[in-house]
Amino acid sequence: MTDSEMSRGTRPRAKAAGKRRQLTAAAARVLHEQGVERTTIADIARAAEVPAGNVYYYFKTKDELVEAALAEHAGHLRELTDELDKLPEPRNRLKGLITAWVSGRDTAARYGCPTGTLAAELDKRDEGGLDLLAGRVVRQLLDWVERQYGEIGVADPEGRALTLVGAYQGMSLLSNALRDPEIMTREGDRLIRELDAPA
Repeated sequence: MTDSEMSRGTRPRAKAAGKRRQLTAAAARVLHEQGVERTTIADIARAAEVPAGNVYYYFKTKDELVEAALAEHAGHLRELTDELDKLPEPRNRLKGLITAWVSGRDTAARYGCPTGTLAAELDKRDEGGLDLLAGRVVRQLLDWVERQYGEIGVADPEGRALTLVGAYQGMSLLSNALRDPEIMTREGDRLIRELDAPA
């Protein structure tokens, strides 16, 4: 096989991977903004700028798109925590996490926490297991936060992780319910002050 034949063979695969990636990113965004029940495959196709009929080549059902969206959220979280893990001090990693949460305050005020809102909505379904996948993304965050508290040496790092992540979910919910992004700012500042306080 010549180089040009090989490159022609890889081009369709790369194009297909790009389309799948577009659909996954669009699904994460549209499902967050509209919710699972109100979102159609056509909505996601439109947001991804892909013909609606082509979606079925990559995803057979809307649930598969929801699963892909959850994987997208998990990937974003992994990228963030990998970046924060480059900081040498765990307290600064946690502050960086809070700062990242606050930087998304406008989106949270409009739509809530991407994973939290999906988890709450999916929990109301009778079947499918997607609620458990959403729970895994939340668990991924909790485990990372718990490791940071463990490195700091606080008593009950698991409890502290639950408190911090619960505070984030609470401030996202209140910010969304009251359409007030400054709740995120104020609560984020408070959480950072608590981290700075002597143990």
